[in-house]
Amino acid sequence: MRLRNVTGSREVIAGSRFVVPEEEQKRCPGRWRERFGNQNPLYIEIGMGKGKFIHTMAKEHPEINFVGIEKYSTVLLRAVQKMEQEELPNLKFLRMDAEEIDQVFGHGEVDRIYLNFSDPWPKDRHSKRRLPSREFLARYDRILTEDGHIEFKTDNRALFDFAVEELSPAGWEAKVLTYDLHADAALMEGNVMTEYEEKFSAMGNPICKYVIVRGSGSEKDEIAKRRR
Repeated sequence: MRLRNVTGSREVIAGSRFVVPEEEQKRCPGRWRERFGNQNPLYIEIGMGKGKFIHTMAKEHPEINFVGIEKYSTVLLRAVQKMEQEELPNLKFLRMDAEEIDQVFGHGEVDRIYLNFSDPWPKDRHSKRRLPSREFLARYDRILTEDGHIEFKTDNRALFDFAVEELSPAGWEAKVLTYDLHADAALMEGNVMTEYEEKFSAMGNPICKYVIVRGSGSEKDEIAKRRR
């Protein structure tokens, strides 16, 4: 559930030094390491919510650059407030629609993508809007490095089943796949929970997760053709 509108949130975000201004976003592709001032790997979270996950990750991994992406100003405001309390030099935010992701990051510029508790868009006619859909996997393919991967977590079993079914047609394969993340001690090692993960796991909901890479063999060849 989204937060209700907070008056002035868009203005606060527009004036925040932690958020890349919308008018600058189209100049970002291929220049993110220049923006951070180093050559560190680049990890992004699409639909970061209030920013707990990505802020924690950036704090624990100063050797990596992080970009958090959120569409809703009211939600992004919470992440900005968190940064005001504890500023991290390796974390920046974008307020944007995920459909434009390949217009803000360059070809092969991103090393890892996180999708955490994404909007399920439950109606069939909205399936193309789901972040783990084949349409979005094609966008991710353009911005990920050759050996980059995507991590997806959700408590929504229907969405997860949909996401798994999308992999083969889109030319991707799962290296990790579990329907009960918190029951797997090895996978839980180093796991950083989001606000939703804390909430839903406390309710007893199993958390599903996959880690995917581009397919091997003929699938990989087909993807390479589409990228040309």
